[in-house]
Amino acid sequence: MEVIHKIGRRKTAVARVYVAKGKGNITVNKKGMADYFTTAPLQYKVNQPLVMTNNDGNFDITVNVYGGGITGQAEAIRLALSRAMCEHDAENRAILKPEGLLTRDPRMVERKKFGQKKARKKFQFSKR
Repeated sequence: MEVIHKIGRRKTAVARVYVAKGKGNITVNKKGMADYFTTAPLQYKVNQPLVMTNNDGNFDITVNVYGGGITGQAEAIRLALSRAMCEHDAENRAILKPEGLLTRDPRMVERKKFGQKKARKKFQFSKR
């Protein structure tokens, strides 16, 4: 099997994932996954596509991720891994699609408008 390369995005985070046969090592920006994502929920999000498709220890995964915060980065990696699992085996699509792991979350931060304090919030109104 050759290396599978996929991209996942979430908010402003972009993750490039390289999946190859191996023993289950996950490297994120040249660090171990446990070092990069210190909390259990973030580690669960990254591992979710692998656990659901029963490929937990079958692949060595190298990830380059940049932009956004740590949660957005974890969800970007999850999307990229889900896409890679579908390319590895087309039957995985039926497992991942109902869970919503193949859907790109389009929600982005709304821009600030001029004449306002924030995107929706206005400056305080003074009658007198």
